[in-house]
Amino acid sequence: MKHTRTLTLAAAAAVGALTLAGCGSSTGGGSASTSSGNCASGTIKASGSTAQANAMDKWKDAYQDNCADATIEYQGVGSGAGVTQFTGKQTAFAGSDSALTPDQQTQADARCATGPALNIPMVGGAIAIMYNVSGVNKLVLNPAVVAGIFNNTITKWNDPKIAALNAGVTLPDATIAQFHRSDSSGTTGNLTKYLAATAPTVWTTPPSNDWVAPGGQGSKGSDQVTASVKSTPNSIGYAELSFVTDPVKAAWIDNGSGAVEATSDNAAKTIAGATVKGSGNNLPLSIDYATKAAGAYPIVLVTYEITCQKGLSGTDLAVTKSFLTYTASDAGQALLGPAKYVPITGDLLTKVRTAVAAIS
Repeated sequence: MKHTRTLTLAAAAAVGALTLAGCGSSTGGGSASTSSGNCASGTIKASGSTAQANAMDKWKDAYQDNCADATIEYQGVGSGAGVTQFTGKQTAFAGSDSALTPDQQTQADARCATGPALNIPMVGGAIAIMYNVSGVNKLVLNPAVVAGIFNNTITKWNDPKIAALNAGVTLPDATIAQFHRSDSSGTTGNLTKYLAATAPTVWTTPPSNDWVAPGGQGSKGSDQVTASVKSTPNSIGYAELSFVTDPVKAAWIDNGSGAVEATSDNAAKTIAGATVKGSGNNLPLSIDYATKAAGAYPIVLVTYEITCQKGLSGTDLAVTKSFLTYTASDAGQALLGPAKYVPITGDLLTKVRTAVAAIS
């Protein structure tokens, strides 16, 4: 039976933080009451989403500073590769910007063997449509124009469809250099879900983690897409908002209720309308990408940490549970806002903590 509930996500408060205690006090992969946030010892491997890479760096540093005998080796290889490595028993958990598909869920459940694999939402974010156009400090786009740029039917920056949204802005008579992910990516999956939901007559390819639209140039990972846009004049691409730094800027998006800036707070307004569609401690979300709520930035993602409710053992079990307990704590979530991510709070955070506590 599926349970669907409206969730509340907003900025997290750095109060009532779960305490990491007993750091370095256990050996041989053991842990000291990991469900309460205490340390475990040993090394685990994890991989997946590059969108959450900046958040993962902050989490790892904070956790390992307090738990000197624990090491989290996280590789940002893309959501698709991360799920494949997890189902292949190469990692203790995977990060994915899309919940498991039915086929992936079956494979992940088989990998866990003695219990289901869980999709645990841990961090939200805005997907920035980032651009590098000299002299254009504010760029407004709408769904049809974003779809046209990324399916290669809008190829010039001074195209009348772009100009109509940007009165008074001098747009160059230059070809748009479009960059997209070359690897299987949950960020791509969320972007194409957005385009399919909001511009179906322009974006006619099915949503997918793999890029299938014509034209453009592929780059691997959020970091390489960002690097490509930064180094290429008159270019455009997409990545989680935390990757956007000068000279790259993020476009404002108009879903029909006015242009909205890409910020964590504005993305949180869209994520707040998400619903859980799952059972027990498995928490995949449904997001309304077509929202017209005032001030809601619509192109968003939620990254899931995917692991076994039952089926891990030894160091993998102890360190995974301890680390995810920390990332779901007030202290862990409080690191996200300043890094341009969307923290998880409210009813969903309660469910996330329950799911992590059930790992055994």
